[in-house]
Amino acid sequence: MSQEEPRRPREGQEPRGPIKYDDVFNVSGGLASKAVAPQDAAMMQSAETAAFGSTQPGGQAEVMRSAARINERAGLVSRGDAAADQGVTITGTEIPAGRIITESLDGQVVGQYVQVAAEATTQQGAITVGQALEATMQTIGDKPVELSDAAAIREAEMRATGSNIVTQGGYAASAQSAAAYNTGMIGDEDKIKLRDVLAGASAALPAKVVTRQDAEAVVNAERRNSPQLTTHPGGVAESMETAATLNENINIK
Repeated sequence: MSQEEPRRPREGQEPRGPIKYDDVFNVSGGLASKAVAPQDAAMMQSAETAAFGSTQPGGQAEVMRSAARINERAGLVSRGDAAADQGVTITGTEIPAGRIITESLDGQVVGQYVQVAAEATTQQGAITVGQALEATMQTIGDKPVELSDAAAIREAEMRATGSNIVTQGGYAASAQSAAAYNTGMIGDEDKIKLRDVLAGASAALPAKVVTRQDAEAVVNAERRNSPQLTTHPGGVAESMETAATLNENINIK
């Protein structure tokens, strides 16, 4: 799992109030303040079982089930309660040597897993920086570009090119311009999205294989420029972390 580990609630302690979704996942909007509900947990468990054959140890379904159980025992939710209006989805993005599995709750990314193809055991299956950026575009391409995204893209491009110079018309420059433009916009519908600035990255950037050091540098860049000092679920930093994990799993040194 590439994203930050979900925060598992302690069942030995009764909550003062309900355990909410932003207590266990990095979510925002209306979902964040809602109590983790039993029916949402059941839907995530069913979705993981259908996708993986069983729930993932320490994964999103287990965390939700634990939180919902505590809320129910405290009388803060009922067994039939559901909070996620858009339900649960699990999607797969094809990448060289495997797939990135993305789990979403109410339209927000709450988890990502790497499924490595059995035949992916050589350098040929390695994920490049450009491919990791395109994976972000496929996962949350509709997200408006923010300053934290631009910083992460700049660091990723520097890692790919080996240069700290932001080239005019490059991905970093485009992302910085998009973030500056979006800052002055009110509605998301008119903002420049990640898909607008990351298209074609795998072909345009040098075929630099993502390493753990690359991923850590991008994570730090995104966090430093985020108001919450966190990475965005499914964003550039997490895609780079996923790529690094996949490359390590297929014995890329």
